[in-house]
Amino acid sequence: MLTQQQLKQQSADAALAFIEPLLGPDVVIGVGTGSTADLFIDGLARLRGRLRGAVASSERSAARLAGHGLDVLDLNDVQAMPVYIDGADEIDARLHMIKGGGGALTREKIVASVADRYICIADESKLVERLGAFPLPIEVIPMAREAVARAVVALGGQPRLRDGFVTDNGNIILDVAGLHIDDAPGLEARLNNLPGVVTCGLFAQSGAHVALLATQQGIRELHRP
Repeated sequence: MLTQQQLKQQSADAALAFIEPLLGPDVVIGVGTGSTADLFIDGLARLRGRLRGAVASSERSAARLAGHGLDVLDLNDVQAMPVYIDGADEIDARLHMIKGGGGALTREKIVASVADRYICIADESKLVERLGAFPLPIEVIPMAREAVARAVVALGGQPRLRDGFVTDNGNIILDVAGLHIDDAPGLEARLNNLPGVVTCGLFAQSGAHVALLATQQGIRELHRP
């Protein structure tokens, strides 16, 4: 039986095979953050001569890309990207996702918004019928912590400050448990409209286009309905 690490590697390898036909000397791709994205970055090093570079969604990923000799570009200098590759903490059959376990949700959402397609790479344990078992991260401007927490409680959530953590943007994260998310796009909009919220970890209004889920039987490929 494959371990979870081996499943993550399988998913990362599938993403590398997926993007290889898209590469060229002027091509820039977006790269996410997390343990599966790390494996993708490690594999991307083998292809570094076949693309212009990458845009990273976090300082962590930028450092890993640069360490492999890949050019890391500022998103403001990039007009288009064919793909953004990243993982998910949860994903459903509609390819709505919860992200932000690593704290990079805002930059992940920004970089993904520029790409033509979002390719989600994960192992099969991340596929759920309904989002919400994984606590939903919300990036919040520090002075709004308690105001946002009260609003989240009113929505039925149980917010908890992620102790000792500061995002790359200098903000805090509230991890919200107890949510049963039936309308992910609607909840995403509602949370993002709370004063002081930078963004929430729901990727539903613009979810993934393709999911490459590693299973014991091989890659399961899902497409947005």
